[in-house]
Amino acid sequence: MISAFEEYRNIDVPSSALNETVYSIQEAIKNGSEKALLCFVDGLAPGSVRFKTDENTLYFSRLSVCPQARGKGIAKTMLKWLENYAQKHGKSEVWCRVRMSLPQNIQLYQSVGYTVYKEEEVINLNVFPVKTVIMKKEV
Repeated sequence: MISAFEEYRNIDVPSSALNETVYSIQEAIKNGSEKALLCFVDGLAPGSVRFKTDENTLYFSRLSVCPQARGKGIAKTMLKWLENYAQKHGKSEVWCRVRMSLPQNIQLYQSVGYTVYKEEEVINLNVFPVKTVIMKKEV
């Protein structure tokens, strides 16, 4: 995840993902507040995503693919896995937040059927405002 988000270190509002540690992620998974999916290719995990569910939806975040592994369908494969997981667990939609300043990420989600539901400004973990869109897909 860190190598995937590294490119966002020097943008106007750096991603708070860069402040996360192995320990903080392990704790979130251990205490059940999040689940994680790792995508393995040839014994390595170039892709990961974290997610959680509520009564009707699955929310995912930190979808990441190492730069050297991009363009091989890893992100789309993980999205399909999340959608299947949501269906199997009785969820009706999958959703995420995407920075408006990253149109390539918005386009990725749109290419597999996600639509922009609404725009909002959120305060990230570094206490900076970030303009985002909520993207959803019914499953």
